[in-house]
Amino acid sequence: MIAKEKIEKYKDWIFRMSAYNMALSVIGIDKLTVAPAGGNAYRDERSAFLAGELFTISTDPQMAEILKEMKDDTDIDPDDRRAAQLYYKEMTNRMCIPKDEFVAYNQLQNRSYDAWLEAKTKNDYSIFAPYLQQIIEGAKKIYGYRNSSEDLYDLMLDDFEPGMTREKYDVFFDAVRNQIIPLIRKVTEAEQIDDSFLYQDFPVDRQKQFTDELLPFLHFDKDWGYQNETEHPFTGWICENDVRTTTKYLKNNVMSAIFSTVHEVGHATYEHDIDDRYDGMILSEGVSSGMHESQSRLFENYLGRTDAFWEVNYPVLRSYFPEQFEGITKEAFMKAVNVSRPSLVRTEADELTYPVHILIRYELEKALFSGELPTEGLDKVWDDMYEKYLGVRAEKASRGILQDVHWANGNFGYFPTYALGSAFSAQFMHKMREDIDVDRALSEGHMEICIEWLKENIHKYGCRYDADEIMRMATGEPFNVQYYVDYLTDKYSKLYGLE
Repeated sequence: MIAKEKIEKYKDWIFRMSAYNMALSVIGIDKLTVAPAGGNAYRDERSAFLAGELFTISTDPQMAEILKEMKDDTDIDPDDRRAAQLYYKEMTNRMCIPKDEFVAYNQLQNRSYDAWLEAKTKNDYSIFAPYLQQIIEGAKKIYGYRNSSEDLYDLMLDDFEPGMTREKYDVFFDAVRNQIIPLIRKVTEAEQIDDSFLYQDFPVDRQKQFTDELLPFLHFDKDWGYQNETEHPFTGWICENDVRTTTKYLKNNVMSAIFSTVHEVGHATYEHDIDDRYDGMILSEGVSSGMHESQSRLFENYLGRTDAFWEVNYPVLRSYFPEQFEGITKEAFMKAVNVSRPSLVRTEADELTYPVHILIRYELEKALFSGELPTEGLDKVWDDMYEKYLGVRAEKASRGILQDVHWANGNFGYFPTYALGSAFSAQFMHKMREDIDVDRALSEGHMEICIEWLKENIHKYGCRYDADEIMRMATGEPFNVQYYVDYLTDKYSKLYGLE
């Protein structure tokens, strides 16, 4: 068995990394929410330095030897062995990168984000295009240091969803292309539902007041959670009891901030509910991006768009906007919040068209990293694909290629997990409904019953098991995309009278 002093050194190493991660997380959250833009260059330079110091700690050769010993030691605590396996994989992926290259790429990511924000504000892709090219080339260089025989894009996909490859995602997206897109076309041709009342003038101050009442219903507790505003909603966390969510209020779209809030609280709840024994270590993170997204999409769509959810919350919403919802029954409201209509912006897309937004990004990423597609003119290719798949075309870049921040941050391979997570949710939800009366819990204001099911079956494990294992443990079977297809087909066939 590994020596006690090595275990102590391992625990001290984890603590030091958690301190740097905390600092970088706070700085990063601050940058995306309240930090003055004038201080970007100063903050970016120093956060890159901190990232470099963390890089040095996280690639300590002495720790590599200890982790190598721990990961195969069946006599140590199983949690520590699992953590060592994950740390060792992460470390070997980093140790091959020269520190100066790592810091330079971190600085490039910061500059790229600033350029993306300026480009989006000015609706000018040409501002961001050269940075996107640099980020792509930088990513190729960073991943190239791994000296792996595996496909470059497969490595990226695996970083966000361990075990996933282009081959597996191609099968998944074939189901979207062959079964979901034809359904979208049928819905588009059906009699349309009036949702115009959701796009009136909704004063932002009252939207915020409603959100303040919604958060307790979601069991988002101010003792461990905090909400702010940003250009692109996200969730960040320092530890299990310090989780930060953000939303964005739109004056003429009342549901945007509401569903953004519910979505991000899904992420936050996952992080908060992970076993506190893992706090500060790698096991305290969601097992994969797809698993994380499954929890936010489950909150937003599988719970947040149900009649039972709004049994309690619609009367409250009407009390804040009596004129806007005058004469609008809950039945009419429920149809409106579940409308499916091809649109341009991913974060505001309905459940049915959402996976097509991801399909488009997936196809573009594959082409970018295979060398088939340059960044020059990519905005037009983006628009062409939206017209091909969804029949819509962006009138400005901020609603087209510049709508998402992911590429500016170098997060290639991330997008596919959004659609995969939505599909995971369908399978989890099917099992949850078998185990508990979901609709009764929500309609009586007891969402904690649903949260407890998620905590016991998914959340508490963090990274202790991989996504496949958690899916089997929670549902009794491996992942099956048909649950997702059947859910969407059943829901939208009934809503639009296609049966």
